[in-house]
Amino acid sequence: MARTPRGEGDSSVPAAELGGVERRLEDADETAADGIEYDIVTTPVLVIGAGAAGARVAIALAEAGVEPLVIGKRDHGDAHTTWAAGGVNAALGSLDSEDDWTVHAADTLNEGHHLNDPEAVELTARHMPDRIRELEEWGMPLDRTDDGEINQRYFGAQSYRRTCFVGDRTGEAMLETLIDRARELEIPYRENVMITRLLSDGQRVSGAIGFDMETGRGLLFRSEHVVVAAGGFSALYDRHSSRDDENNGDAQALALEAGARLLDAEFVQFHPTGMVGERYGEEWDGRLVTEAVRGEGGRLYNAEGERFMERYSPDQMELDARDVVARAIAREVREGRGTENGGVFLDISHRDDDYVRDRLPSMVERFESLGVDITAEPMEVAPTAHYTMGGVDIDFRTGETGVEGLYAVGEAVAGVHGANRLGGNSLAETVTIGKLIGEYVASAVIPDDREPTVEDGQRAFAEREFRALAGLSAADGEHTPEAILEELGELLWEHAGILRDEAGLREGLDRLDELRARTAELRIDGDRTSRSFEYAVDLSVSLTVAEALLRTALERTESRGAHYRTDHPETATDWRVNLVLSVDDGDLSIRRRGVGEPSEPVREALEEGYELDYHHLE
Repeated sequence: MARTPRGEGDSSVPAAELGGVERRLEDADETAADGIEYDIVTTPVLVIGAGAAGARVAIALAEAGVEPLVIGKRDHGDAHTTWAAGGVNAALGSLDSEDDWTVHAADTLNEGHHLNDPEAVELTARHMPDRIRELEEWGMPLDRTDDGEINQRYFGAQSYRRTCFVGDRTGEAMLETLIDRARELEIPYRENVMITRLLSDGQRVSGAIGFDMETGRGLLFRSEHVVVAAGGFSALYDRHSSRDDENNGDAQALALEAGARLLDAEFVQFHPTGMVGERYGEEWDGRLVTEAVRGEGGRLYNAEGERFMERYSPDQMELDARDVVARAIAREVREGRGTENGGVFLDISHRDDDYVRDRLPSMVERFESLGVDITAEPMEVAPTAHYTMGGVDIDFRTGETGVEGLYAVGEAVAGVHGANRLGGNSLAETVTIGKLIGEYVASAVIPDDREPTVEDGQRAFAEREFRALAGLSAADGEHTPEAILEELGELLWEHAGILRDEAGLREGLDRLDELRARTAELRIDGDRTSRSFEYAVDLSVSLTVAEALLRTALERTESRGAHYRTDHPETATDWRVNLVLSVDDGDLSIRRRGVGEPSEPVREALEEGYELDYHHLE
């Protein structure tokens, strides 16, 4: 996917409309001995990431009487949450009274191929009905049934209709609601800030270091409690559903460098339906066509007009698990039954025109702007890197990472989703686990934390980072960071994509070493406010996380969920383990860890063998 200049990306939610309370919290303007100027900002809790997870943590903190500072890389209110279009899961039973939280948990574990953290799954499923009603109370305009109940739709691999929605702009509506609530609580935020390093000695975190992306000025954030909520790393891939300046591994690399562990970095979800085709243009390549299209009855056809999912999943059809549908599309293309652009067709035109426009307004509008009427003709789609199940290893009741003072939440972490994420669960995790972590962090704040002081050692640590950033901004080599990032995306798509094998993964690691060597001769085209400098900072974290992905994918010699090894196509019982990755003496090391077991009520739900009956949609 081509990388775009700042300001040209799609922004679904205007920041000016979402507002908030912006405050200048700088304690002092500082100047280092060598003339580098920077600001010091103090706060009891620093939340890095302004999407749904970060917002829900901040709301819980504020409701408990602790005022955090939320920072984000983009304008406030313009976070990746807005791109989660199709819906959010909650076992309300609005349409299917048999559904309950235990079945939701069972579906999540089955979709995750039982590598999930069972406690994390149960916390999410059990608390989600309360969280969706809370969002409703805060003003989220959820779609309604004729009886006035919160409406629910099918999503892939779900036994019942449990996905609540606001047309096909659910994430946008959720974030608007959360930010409105944050505004009521007067939670301060700071936008357009990029964090480059956590202030850590490997045992404890005491703040973060970064810069203002609009001015280039250095920023030292001093805090005894830091919550990382900065997303995943699917945008490392050449074809992905994110924007280029998000989901590139910031959260995972920052936490790993600070002394935390990563978990299951090999599991990347490839959504079956990303846009593909010359008629859409390079800007839209890989962008998500929401699962809501298939949830409302959309059908997949190959270039020969065959509804090919009948061969792969005759019972669940297009609403089988995302990894199953993505691999089916990849096989159709590989065997010559795909389109000229390497895709297939997704068709919703058999449904009533008004129904499609009512349930999928954003999809209708987007494709109409590109000259396609989805009520009358199909969309061309192909798999796209969409979500990362792997991430920071945490305790889900507290958010603790094992590094004192450091917490993580949302797509930044691993555990809820296992080897593959159930559609509709990403938004659910943000608000359920986000609330719990926010409440725990609030309880950990002591009076001294509210006005942290900056020690000389911390100041010196920050000034070294600022000097390194200054040196980076002056780099005048022959390789641009944009070019290396594009090659990294191609490398991962080719060697760690939907289908993997040992030879390809090893070649990917060799090519990664070559890319890393070229970073010694970077060229930055612009100052510290430029896109080029931002990509240079991204590059350092992206290479770290890409190595973690490739190494864990090589280590796992089986196929499970989103990780498919053509040289090890079977799921192995003895591989029902998590892969824990840490830095030891400067090198990445991997160890195996056993997976816990679910509670008795969830085990009973698993034994019942609930399963989606797709033909309700026919």
